[in-house]
Amino acid sequence: MTQNKFPTEIIELPSKGHFYPEDNPLSSGKVEMKYMTAREEDILTSVNLIKSGKALDKLLESLIIDKKIDFNDLLVGDKNALLIGARILAYGKEYSFSFLDIHGEIVKAKADLNQLKEKELDFSNYDKGTNLFSFELPTTKRILTWSMPTHIDEMNLEEEIEALKKVYNKEDSVDKSSSTRLKHLIKSVDGKLDRKYINEFVDNEFLSVDSLAFRTHITKETPDIDFTINVKNSQGEKEKVAVPMTADFFWPNTRV
Repeated sequence: MTQNKFPTEIIELPSKGHFYPEDNPLSSGKVEMKYMTAREEDILTSVNLIKSGKALDKLLESLIIDKKIDFNDLLVGDKNALLIGARILAYGKEYSFSFLDIHGEIVKAKADLNQLKEKELDFSNYDKGTNLFSFELPTTKRILTWSMPTHIDEMNLEEEIEALKKVYNKEDSVDKSSSTRLKHLIKSVDGKLDRKYINEFVDNEFLSVDSLAFRTHITKETPDIDFTINVKNSQGEKEKVAVPMTADFFWPNTRV
């Protein structure tokens, strides 16, 4: 039986492939994806996949042509670029959404997904093929090493956060999402790799001023798509908002 050839497009990754090992196919900085079909729409409407939060992951796995690519290796910013590329290939560049403006009003807006830009990053600051970096905290001068999160890192983080929510589910309990994310990002403190030591450092020694500097540094230095755009709010004023990736992102029109 002759296999049908689907049209494909090459999606450029925000990381340019710079942070993947040379033998990883993602090191090319490009991913070939096929156009969505009704088969992929079945994935998006699968109740089991939606409940498990795996619908978008399965969608991208289906669309990526090179099956040697391990989806778990994808940096989060590169995954975002593929999701946007998949949406444009499936339904076009225009995306309608609603947002809560600074006046407390719900406003409808439209985004041209082709206009979303990659974050600017100076790749000359980093060795190619390396995803381990150091940062000196400005106040305590302690040295942290950290890695850009991959898809599997985000999955493990979300699982831990959900588990913590079940343990600390009282109304007066503290949301531990922020500190848990820091514990996952940090790989060593002053050369110490022990996870218990790192966790205790985050909980008891990580000054807020240093934490802010560290989080700001990571946001600045991690390749991704800049989702912020300027739109008009309810008073006709320009307001900067982040384009949301809601369920409607892949369902722009009325479902049949």
